[in-house]
Amino acid sequence: MTEPHRHASHPKVVSRLKRAEGHLRAVVSMIEEGRPCVDVAQQLQAVESAIRNAKQALIHDHMDHCLDGDHDRDELKAISRYL
Repeated sequence: MTEPHRHASHPKVVSRLKRAEGHLRAVVSMIEEGRPCVDVAQQLQAVESAIRNAKQALIHDHMDHCLDGDHDRDELKAISRYL
């Protein structure tokens, strides 16, 4: 069995994703309750922002700690397309 791939930033990434999860649950409730579309759109923006921030933190941490110069150039190209 292989070792888990963990970084010091992972707890912060998990926290951001849980925040996004909470925002997304709120969006579903707002739609089910018939809340105004502007309010729903604002909450969806919060979901997008939380996910984007988590993704950027994860990718930047990977680039800082897992890539080693020219040897990992292809991996850098592969992961940077998700930014």
